[in-house]
Amino acid sequence: MTINSLSAQLPFTTKDGSTIRSILDRTNAPVQNQSLAEATVHVGQPTERHYHKLSEEFYFILEGQGSMEIDGETRHVAPGDAILIPPNAWHQITASQTIRFLCCCAPPYAHEDTFF
Repeated sequence: MTINSLSAQLPFTTKDGSTIRSILDRTNAPVQNQSLAEATVHVGQPTERHYHKLSEEFYFILEGQGSMEIDGETRHVAPGDAILIPPNAWHQITASQTIRFLCCCAPPYAHEDTFF
């Protein structure tokens, strides 16, 4: 059985510029097919627009608000919103209030699957 506490996970910055704490991924659990992280994006520091060739992502907004752009379409996002980001979709999230969200990736997140 694997149970990881969010508070025990050290934050790091991903290639797109967001700050994440990996909750369950290949680095801290016997994960094979997905990953779960908490991400934070601060006002004035949007993620760099990017895509993933392999990973499908879900974002679930916990706190804050801003805008989510996927393949040229931009929508307002706020707590309770779930966002699907298909593989190969260009995307960027921008905070109008610091945004904290869960990010699920399948296959698991990998720096080498982030392209600009």
